Amino acid sequence: MGLVIASIVIFAWLGHLVWLLAFVEVSFSSPMFYLHIAIQTYLYTGLFITAHDAMHGLVSPNRTVNKGVGHLATRLFAALSYSRLLEKHKLHHQFPGEAGDPDYCTTSQNFWRWWFSFLKNYVSIWQFVIFAVVFNVLQIWADQWNLIFFWILPSVLATFQLFYFGTYRPHRLPHTETMMPHHSRTQKGPHWWAMLSCYFFGYHFEHHESPRTPWWKLYQLKNQQV
Repeated sequence: MGLVIASIVIFAWLGHLVWLLAFVEVSFSSPMFYLHIAIQTYLYTGLFITAHDAMHGLVSPNRTVNKGVGHLATRLFAALSYSRLLEKHKLHHQFPGEAGDPDYCTTSQNFWRWWFSFLKNYVSIWQFVIFAVVFNVLQIWADQWNLIFFWILPSVLATFQLFYFGTYRPHRLPHTETMMPHHSRTQKGPHWWAMLSCYFFGYHFEHHESPRTPWWKLYQLKNQQV
């Protein structure tokens, strides 16, 4: 089931992107223009969540397939290194919300400073080189403004969605007794909002409590806490 869901997310991302690049015009006066950006941002977030499940071995029991999907999803998301992400994510689970956590900012709780600290752990000069090369190749078939607003912008916006719901809100101070031992809180509200906001990833305490539960089953763990 994990591989089926991962495939749906990846093909939905790819299909919508191809449609946008081929048939949709950039129009700031059209509400559909902004809706398409929001949808593609959400699908980009799904790519990362898929890669995250692969880091926990949840996409496929076949290690080669699982790793392959993880590599594919991170490359499609932002030319990220799956191996580097995996190494740092292990530290995140070992030291959540502590000094040893590469996703946690020990010097400031300011959203923007933390986001920058979070981002610089994963961004490299090679990503910009790859993006530049792919951007110029894709201009053979697609308009450059379509590439900017439908390919690049949603990827950047997805980093905010992932950071806000998956790192900043769950792990920010104060760390109360109910957040122990993971220094993590869980998202409040209905399941539909948890799914819409970040694929149930706001149920972050539940994820740390049971990292072998795939994202699409986290709501079940949440139900057990109610």
